[in-house]
Amino acid sequence: MSNTKYTYAVARIRALEVSLFSDAVIEQLLACRTADEALRFVMEKGWGDVSGDADMDAVLKREEEKTWEVIRDVAPDMKVFDVLSYPKLYHNLKAAVKEVCTEKQTPGIFYDDCDIPGGEMLRIIENREFSRLPGNMGRVAEEALDTLLHTRDGQLCDVMIDKAALEAIYEAGKRSGEPIIENYADTTVAIADIKIAVRSRKTGKSGDFMRSAMAECRSVNAEQLIRAALSGEEEIARYLEGTSYAGGADALRESPSAFERWCDNRMIETLKTQKYETFSVGPLLGYLIARENEIKTVRIILTGKQNGFPDDAVRERIREMYV
Repeated sequence: MSNTKYTYAVARIRALEVSLFSDAVIEQLLACRTADEALRFVMEKGWGDVSGDADMDAVLKREEEKTWEVIRDVAPDMKVFDVLSYPKLYHNLKAAVKEVCTEKQTPGIFYDDCDIPGGEMLRIIENREFSRLPGNMGRVAEEALDTLLHTRDGQLCDVMIDKAALEAIYEAGKRSGEPIIENYADTTVAIADIKIAVRSRKTGKSGDFMRSAMAECRSVNAEQLIRAALSGEEEIARYLEGTSYAGGADALRESPSAFERWCDNRMIETLKTQKYETFSVGPLLGYLIARENEIKTVRIILTGKQNGFPDDAVRERIREMYV
C-alpha cells in the first residue's frame, strides 16, 4: 500500500499543530497570579469543555481525551499507536488488581479512553477471565493477582505490572514496522530503566530488585546499568556518558527533576524532525507526544500555583515545547 494513506491525516494534524502552546504562551501562563487565573487562561484557549466545570483535573483529562479523539478520527491504522495506549491499559490492570484484592472502590482511578476501559478490566480480574486480555497481559494479571493476595505487597505487584507494560511497549514498537515508533518505544523503555536505576540507588534497592523491574531494550544494557547503580549515582552518570543518553548525565548530576525534564525534552527533540514528514505516521506520533507534554507542563504550572511555589521553582520543571 502506498504511503498516501497518511496524507489526509498529516494535513489535519498540521492544521491542529498551530494551536499547540508555544514557549511564549507558557510564559503568559506562568505570569498568571493565581491557579484560578491560570486555569481560566487555558480555558479561554479552548481547553476543557464549554459546558464543563472549571476543575483542573477535569479540564486536563478532557484535553487528553480530545487528543485521542483526533488521532482515532484521522489515523488510518490505530495498531501503530499501541505503544502509546499501553501505559493506560496496564494502569487499568494495576488498579483493577488492587480493587479486587482490597475490595475497596476508589472513584476516578481508571482510564476509559483505551482498549479495555476500567469497568471491563475490573470484571475481567474479578471473574479471573485472564484469557480475554491481549498478548502476555493475561499471564501477568494472574501472577500479579496471586502475588498481591498472598504477599499483600503492593510494591511487588506494581513492579511486575510496570515491567510487563515496558515489555509490551517494546514489542509493540518492533511490531509496528515504523522506525520512528520503534525508536520511540526503545527510548521509552531505556528512560524507564534509567529512572529505575536512579531511584533504586537512592532507596538502597538490590540488584535483584532492579532486575525484576527493568525491561530489556536496544539503547541501554540493563546489567551494566544495574552494576553502575550498585556503585553509586556518579557511576550511573558515567555509564550514560557512553550511551546515546549522554546528555542525561549532566542533568542527573544536577537534580532528579532536571533529569526527568531532560528525558521528556529528549523525546520531544527526537520527534521534532517528524513535523516535516508528509507520508508517514511520524507527525501523528509527534502531535500525540507534543500534546501529552503540553498537558504535563500545564499541570506542573497549575499545581505549582495552587501550592504557592515560586515561579523559578516551577520554571525549572517546565518542558520544552514542540512548536
